[in-house]
Formats: sequence, structure tokens, C-alpha cells
Amino acid sequence: MATGRTHRPATRSRGIPEATVARLPLYLRALTGLSERSVPTVSSEELAAAAGVNSAKLRKDFSYLGSYGTRGVGYDVEYLVYQISRELGLTQDWPVVIVGIGNLGAALANYGGFASRGFRVAALIDADPAMAGKPVAGIPVQHSDELEKIISDNGVSIGVIATPAAAAQPVCDRLVAAGVTSILNFAPTVLSVPEGVDVRKVDLSIELQILAFHEQRKAGEDAAAAEAADVAPVVRGGAAVDRKGPDGDMPAVMPA
Repeated sequence: MATGRTHRPATRSRGIPEATVARLPLYLRALTGLSERSVPTVSSEELAAAAGVNSAKLRKDFSYLGSYGTRGVGYDVEYLVYQISRELGLTQDWPVVIVGIGNLGAALANYGGFASRGFRVAALIDADPAMAGKPVAGIPVQHSDELEKIISDNGVSIGVIATPAAAAQPVCDRLVAAGVTSILNFAPTVLSVPEGVDVRKVDLSIELQILAFHEQRKAGEDAAAAEAADVAPVVRGGAAVDRKGPDGDMPAVMPA
């Protein structure tokens, strides 16, 4: 079985833009849903709508993969699933370690989507001696003193950090020194890594703050629209008549 340490995806060498790479998992998720429903083919418009992008962008993205579909038929769903999975490196085994088995780390360990997408949780690691040996999602937690040996023994190249912010950088440094070259960071801090190491950051609080901004903006727009409707003039006989009286209230009798 191939491991992440010996095989890496060919997307960069093929010149696929990073923006396209970021959309490939969206296409794969939509295609997997179609495959599970035994849908044989899909048009670019249907697939784009399912993935949340426009069809022109989808066709451009697929051109980097050498896939252009068939006019009047669309794209072969099963072949696209294989093609995108291969480009993302998901047709091989990727052992992953999760460091920090608190509430979030335990939730990640219990996530059932890893195995179906080519990722195998090789080890769960925590600095708390009281956690050592405790099973989480059927995997015994190992102490952080074993980190380097675990990475070496399992050929791990992907690490997930779910520690508190203060511990994230030291853990990151140890992962990188042990040979990990890709890190998924859930800790609320920015990690410093050397060239050649990829970091993807997931910060739930930031995403919620962005949603709060949009909610506030929508509330402001609704309030402004309501105020505009309240003071909108009434047109009578071609002349605009103010709906409010001299004191700002609606007059009891509208002028004729």
C-alpha cells in the first residue's frame, strides 16, 4: 500500500492553479453524491450548480485535468470521480496524526469521512499523561513524547493540530522536524513553517465573525429599507404629498 511519504499529488507539476485545486473537492463531493444515486452522466450546468460555482469556471477547471465532456451527453460521473481523486492524491493511503485530543480533537477522531476519502488516522497524540492509553474512536491515545517515533513508524506526512493556541507552534515545529510536510491547523493562531511545508488553517471563530458581519449588514439594510418605506411620499394628482404631519406623525386626514 502506498503511503503519503512516498507519493505526492501531481497537481503542482501539471500546472493546475491553486484556485482550481481548492474547487476540486467541491466537485468531488457533488460527483460522489451523484455516483451514490447511480447517475451515469452530468452536464456542466448541473454539476456547477451542485458544487456552487458557475459552469464556465467548472469547464475551465476541468480543462486543466484534460477532461472536456461529450457534447449533448455531459461528463461521465464515475470517470470524473476517479480523475479528480487521482489528482488530489486520494487513490492512495494517507496516514494522518491528530495532535491534541480535547473536545475538538476527539470530534475529528470520530469523524467518519476520513477513511472514505483516502485518509487513515494513524495515531492520536496528546500531552496529558492521563489521556495516554484511553481509546478515542477505537484508537488508543499516545503521549506526545512518542510523536517523532509515531511519525517515523507510520510514514506520516500530514498532521492535524487541535491543541490550544499556546501549544500549536511548538507542536508544529516538532511535526515539521519529524518529516511532516502538510499541516491542518485548528488552533486559533498563525503558524510559522519553513518553505516546502503547506498549512491549511481552519478557524471556526473567524468564520462565525464573518457571518456576524453579514448578519449585521443585512439587518442594517432591512432597517434602511423600512425607514425609506415609512417616509416615502404619496403621489396625488402628479404632486408628491408627504405622508407625515408637521410633528412627524401621519395626519388624521390626507389632503384631497
